Amino acid sequence: MLLALIGLVVSVGLWAWVWRGLPSIDALPAGLALPSTRIYDRHGRLLYEILPPTSGGRNRPLALAGIPAHCIEAVIATEDATFYDHSGVSLRGVARALWLNLRGGDVVAGGSTITQQVARNLLLDPHARQARTLQRKLREMALAWQIEARYSKDEILALWLNQTDFGNVAYGIDAAANAVFGKPANALSLAECALLAGLPQSPSSYNPLTAPDAAKARQATVLRLMREAGYISTEQEQDATRDALQYAASSYPMLAPHFVLMVWEQLEADYPEALYTRGLEVITTLDLDWQQAAETIIPRELAALNHPPPNTHPPANAHGAALVALNPHNGEVLAWVGSPDYTDSAISGALNMAWVRRQPGSALKPFTYALAFDPARPDAWNPNTALLDVRTPFITRRLESYVPANYDLEEHGWVTVRTALGSSYNIPAVLALEQVGIDAFVGLMGNLGVVSLAENPDLDLAVTLGGGEVRLIELTAAYGALANGGERVRPQLIQQVTAADGERLYAALNPPAQRVMDERVAFLVTDILADDSARFPSFGRNSRLNIGRPAAAKTGTTTDLRDNWVVGYTPDLVVGVWVGNPDYTPMVGVTGLSGAAPIWHHAIRAFSADLPETAFAVPSGVEQQPVCAVAGLPDGTPCPQTRLDWFISGVTSPKLAGAQTVRWLSPDPYTVYRVAPRIPREHQRVQVAVSVPAETQQVRYAINGVPLATLDSAPFSAWWQLEAGSYTLTAEVVLADGSVIALAPAPITVIE
Repeated sequence: MLLALIGLVVSVGLWAWVWRGLPSIDALPAGLALPSTRIYDRHGRLLYEILPPTSGGRNRPLALAGIPAHCIEAVIATEDATFYDHSGVSLRGVARALWLNLRGGDVVAGGSTITQQVARNLLLDPHARQARTLQRKLREMALAWQIEARYSKDEILALWLNQTDFGNVAYGIDAAANAVFGKPANALSLAECALLAGLPQSPSSYNPLTAPDAAKARQATVLRLMREAGYISTEQEQDATRDALQYAASSYPMLAPHFVLMVWEQLEADYPEALYTRGLEVITTLDLDWQQAAETIIPRELAALNHPPPNTHPPANAHGAALVALNPHNGEVLAWVGSPDYTDSAISGALNMAWVRRQPGSALKPFTYALAFDPARPDAWNPNTALLDVRTPFITRRLESYVPANYDLEEHGWVTVRTALGSSYNIPAVLALEQVGIDAFVGLMGNLGVVSLAENPDLDLAVTLGGGEVRLIELTAAYGALANGGERVRPQLIQQVTAADGERLYAALNPPAQRVMDERVAFLVTDILADDSARFPSFGRNSRLNIGRPAAAKTGTTTDLRDNWVVGYTPDLVVGVWVGNPDYTPMVGVTGLSGAAPIWHHAIRAFSADLPETAFAVPSGVEQQPVCAVAGLPDGTPCPQTRLDWFISGVTSPKLAGAQTVRWLSPDPYTVYRVAPRIPREHQRVQVAVSVPAETQQVRYAINGVPLATLDSAPFSAWWQLEAGSYTLTAEVVLADGSVIALAPAPITVIE
């Protein structure tokens, strides 16, 4: 009797714990009139108004019959494969989610049924909805059983399809179809349905307009689940995976759309409940005047590239561009353009190309030289250090020979670091990276906020020429550290957030300064990037990189002409520009100087019009000294002309880059040669040569330990006739003082 009484008390308590205060399912179709969230520019001008999902804004319910079968099947396969077989709660789904969570696996289909999700999203209050408790789960199940008792399966499914948050201003499948693909839901293909069905699990993480790779990976998961559920065949799965998606966006009344969507994602992450319930007033960092100026300049300059005057140059086939402008002292983003036209699906305008990772070309070179200038290095360089710009084989981490070429396919002999960086020569930049090390370079870029390089395990010496991918916003912020004297710049989008009731939820504060670069090093790099004479050999006088006031700038162009860049700065402003095609279609004859530079030139001049003209401050600890204007002259040689250059005080730098004074020039180490059967053997030879310092007296070559040649005068090169086999070439350089420099052996393979 006592046990029965205890059981009764426990049962009543459990019933009350779950059912007391449970909302009525009569409230299911009702919507709450909640205040909207408003996003403003820095001067209080409205950019966009976010309507709560229950307010009736940007949501167009459809009858289930008006939704493509593929979309319905994709949702069921992804969210609730047994939807038509349970009564609101799937014990198998709950057990499966629990098992995957315990294993630490990827929950591709959650434990909540579609009916439970409808109950949670439409009946529970926001606070209860966010709670991850057993009570909330049980209450959600109780509501799901009630919903199943009153509504048909099709009605429940229609509620889910029409009320779920798909991200990108879209609640419901029709709003999502318009936001992502610029078309109504009834026009969606299998591939498009699969992509949309994958979004609700994490609309920000899988947002195809800011994270297209993640969205495509999620789409593949949905297609696999559809095949496993029997909705599509393997062939349909493969065809849909390969189907090229054309992203677009509806013409929402949104100013600075890519910027606003980035702000929106940040608000969703920081204030998931208040965003849609408390009517936030959000003051951003954007200057709408600057934004609209950039939005005018970009399409105008692209039109000039694509529609040139007769008999000048061919159409450039350049249809995408992005621009970011920020304050290098506090990181505030003042302009953000992700594409020439957000609503133009023909150019994938909805893709935010300021956030998408692309190859930066030579725009990373300044940071390579910054490491070489670091006074903490025992062999630190200076702007007048001489480098030998000749064909040079480098050894990669994979023990392969890598031979970079300059963009103009010319070799320039001895050049100073100032000329090498200013004119963007490739061979000296790779030499500099070899000198400082790839790990140090990736570490510096990570400290500057360019984190994507550290995530790429395949980086090698080509990274300094753009052999990695970066985001425009991150690279622009990295250049901000050069502008402000070496302190990290963290991009900021929001100045303050206030709720409708007046409570201040956020106010931007300047974080403590984080020095990532010696200010003297930042000045040396800046002085080179601002030097029109250093740019002259490659870019000529008074190029678009000159803006009529002190400014430093660097171009970047990929060898396949798919991306070109300019990032440049004044003491108080940094602007980055990317030009290319979002679909990776190559441009025609477009470099950073002809593609991105005109946009950068006009934009930074427009932005700077009302700013005072200031020069880059010279930090303490640097000084000017007279140097020889001719690079690479041996000690004691009369100098025909001198000039002034900057040095870090007290740092003794090498006159010649030591890493390149003695090294293999030919043959390329780790190379495989083939003997041609139809060519006389005596004509199949390769040159054996090394670069040597001026005081060299003798060079001795050997192959597999057998002497090949001993040379006592320049050019210190010999010829070796090829025969099949594996060989190790060695060389010793004897200097005037009798010291000997032995080069690292060069493995060579010759096959028939």
